Amino acid sequence: MASSFSPASNEHVPPVTKDKESSNWADLPAELTFSILIRIGTVDILKNAQRVCRSWRRVSKDPLMWRKIEIRSRGITDYEYDCLCRQAVDRSEGGLFELDISDFVGDDSLLAYIADRAGYLRCLKLTASPPVTPKGLVNAVIKLQFLEHVEISHSFLQLDLKPVGCCCPLLKTLKLSRNRCCWGFESDSEALTIAETMPQLRRLELYGNCLTNTGLNAILENCICLQHFDLRDCPFVNLVGGS
Repeated sequence: MASSFSPASNEHVPPVTKDKESSNWADLPAELTFSILIRIGTVDILKNAQRVCRSWRRVSKDPLMWRKIEIRSRGITDYEYDCLCRQAVDRSEGGLFELDISDFVGDDSLLAYIADRAGYLRCLKLTASPPVTPKGLVNAVIKLQFLEHVEISHSFLQLDLKPVGCCCPLLKTLKLSRNRCCWGFESDSEALTIAETMPQLRRLELYGNCLTNTGLNAILENCICLQHFDLRDCPFVNLVGGS
């Protein structure tokens, strides 16, 4: 006798639900959400990630999330950049330790806003060009008396570094980079100021500086704690044949 065959009933096949197909981001532990967000980056958190769900927005407002801030201007307008900088600094609630604005497109007003709310900042990386002014830059930096690491790329002929040296006694690393197009005449002003007011420096990098051998020797004689000294594109320094 031929045996009969009947297909299995659909009622024995468990249905695939939408909940099983997609992850429920809102149910992630706060610690895991924190770990994810801190890797995303400042701009993406403020523009996108915090909108995923309420729990992500809640974690994104934790001041601990904003101890280190890195803001890039790519893909956003200058107005958005200004707003995002202010939001990020506000969320740190004074606990900001490291700020990387290496392609800064703000002005003196934004620098002042940051400096007034980041009094415990330890590390600053900044590109300064118009509309930022030399005075606005220096006035912001001197408010940050706990700075230990400063990197400034700028397009100014001169920076008055004396207030910086006097107001930032913990400074250990200083990197100054000047655009080639801004090279002027020989000037040891910055070098002599560094030698006079920053003897505690451990690391010094000067790119595109207009110092001469006089300024170089002053730094070597006075900054006796230097462990690393890097000179690049300094057209008036003669390292061959004496001063």
